[in-house]
Amino acid sequence: MSGKTMDISINLNGKRVAASVSPDLSLLAFVRAQGCKSVKCACETTNCGLCTVWLDGQAVLSCAVPMARANGHAVMTLEGLQAESADFARCMAEEGAEQCGFCSPGLIMNVLSMEREIRERAAAAGEEPQMPSDEEMDSYLAGNLCRCTGYTSQRRAIRRYMASRFAACAQAVVAGQEE
Repeated sequence: MSGKTMDISINLNGKRVAASVSPDLSLLAFVRAQGCKSVKCACETTNCGLCTVWLDGQAVLSCAVPMARANGHAVMTLEGLQAESADFARCMAEEGAEQCGFCSPGLIMNVLSMEREIRERAAAAGEEPQMPSDEEMDSYLAGNLCRCTGYTSQRRAIRRYMASRFAACAQAVVAGQEE
């Protein structure tokens, strides 16, 4: 890089953040500098999933996103999703799925993304959200490297979490129909 900088502005976890940065600075490095320590660096080659964030609501690997691409967009990290992630984190603990916990933030970001996408697809089709298949779970977990588990406990945690979330959705629909 030739030492040039660019002014950027992003919405980070609901707050506007402006800075002057190198255009090739990674989103990973930027959000960590902003105090978002849930976003971790392990491979920097898009192979581990530890740096997963949401860019405009879509899960992305922040190590592969230059700040020039993130400029003007909304970025959400696990720090911005504490309330939404608490139930899944509890399911992970109950199923022994967190082990060392290093991969957990990226995994949680992808599971929350999966839940939202399943809900959105179901709503668009006028249907109730359904439990993801093993193949669908595998697709979402494919980018998350966990060195402690064989993913069995993580799948159990995902199933428990999705069952509780979709049961609540179904109960809300039934309650609405009874009124």
